[in-house]
Amino acid sequence: QFLVFLGDAEIGLGLTGFGVFFSILGIIFFFDKGLLAMGNILFISGVSLTIGPKSTMQFFMKRQNYKGTISFGSGFFFVVIGWPIIGMILEAYGFVVLFSGFWPTLAVFLQRIPILGWVLQQPAIRSFFDRYRGRRVPV
Repeated sequence: QFLVFLGDAEIGLGLTGFGVFFSILGIIFFFDKGLLAMGNILFISGVSLTIGPKSTMQFFMKRQNYKGTISFGSGFFFVVIGWPIIGMILEAYGFVVLFSGFWPTLAVFLQRIPILGWVLQQPAIRSFFDRYRGRRVPV
């Protein structure tokens, strides 16, 4: 009955969170390929449920995202076949390339957290965040 009240976006955020959790756990346990593969599957399914399948396909198939998509996909392949360190390096690169457009939104969110926000409001750090504030989220 509890899941009846949750929408796809909420379930997607939960799956994304579990995906990140399993990936971190896989790294902590010396690049365990099972945990890393589970983390990847949960992360991709969570993103797909959060923004919708059509938007997910459009995001990953954009011309400017090909490099990140290929890197992330090949990294996932290397994790599954048993080369988790090489796979995670490729996935990390693909993740940064794919989601670099979300950093401005994340910066604004982090600045609104009570104690962390105060630290991020310091002049040197604030000037760094202000460079990226006006950009649009790429979804």
